Amino acid sequence: METCTALTCALDEEYLKTPPTESEWKAIARDFANKWQFPHCLGAIDGKHIFIQPPPKTGSMYFNYKSRFSIILMAVVDANYKFVYASAGTQDRVSDAGVFAHSDLKEAMDTGTLNFPPADTLPGTDAMMPHMLIGDDAYPLRPDLMKPYPFRNLNTDQRIYNYRLSRARCVVENAFGILANRFRVFRTTICLDPDKVVTIIFACLCLHNYLRDHRSDAYVPPGYVDSEDANNQLVEGAWRMEGELQSVSMGLARNPSVEAKKQRDVLCEYFVSPAGSVSWQEDMV
Repeated sequence: METCTALTCALDEEYLKTPPTESEWKAIARDFANKWQFPHCLGAIDGKHIFIQPPPKTGSMYFNYKSRFSIILMAVVDANYKFVYASAGTQDRVSDAGVFAHSDLKEAMDTGTLNFPPADTLPGTDAMMPHMLIGDDAYPLRPDLMKPYPFRNLNTDQRIYNYRLSRARCVVENAFGILANRFRVFRTTICLDPDKVVTIIFACLCLHNYLRDHRSDAYVPPGYVDSEDANNQLVEGAWRMEGELQSVSMGLARNPSVEAKKQRDVLCEYFVSPAGSVSWQEDMV
């Protein structure tokens, strides 16, 4: 525990900080636009279970809906598989949406204290679009958090939007995959008190980001993460052969605002327009 605490203290200021400035957020958005062809994206969000032994005298406090005891790690990942926000230790039977609803991240987004860049036009158009996070269907649809269309009765344009969002969102799935298979303590039940598990989690997150910056080729060698072949077909990364963390997913976030729905529709239209489309997307749906 002393070592983990020391690692976090030494590294978190530089290697595990949420971007404090508009310019740093814009740099993340540029990477998503260049690498994943998804403009105005500030990060992909997801949650995973870190399984732990039943803590003494806590009843069902850490007992999740999968009938195991766990701590939930919710994180935002940039276009380069680095964690730019993380929270751990949320208790009780909650979904992705529930974890998000009670997080300091949502509070900061609601109060506008994250210094997200202001809305701007989508590349090559006059359509204004806020900057946003992207998540799966369990997260709430908000102007600053886009999610897929519900997977029923979709038209072609909506399927293309879902493909484009899923393609960009794969960075968070791969980041968790790298983390779990490089720090293999996460692939089993951790037999420590919850507060010690949280200490380990943040030390590993700091080391993950440090190694992405300083030993990237050794830490994530070619073929280790998902990639695309010459025909833009998905080639699964080697980490998927080794195992992955259990996702946090139960129920759906509902009641999005009219503004958020309209924004998703504008983004959908953009992805099928000459300015926003990619040549292979129709083959993927």
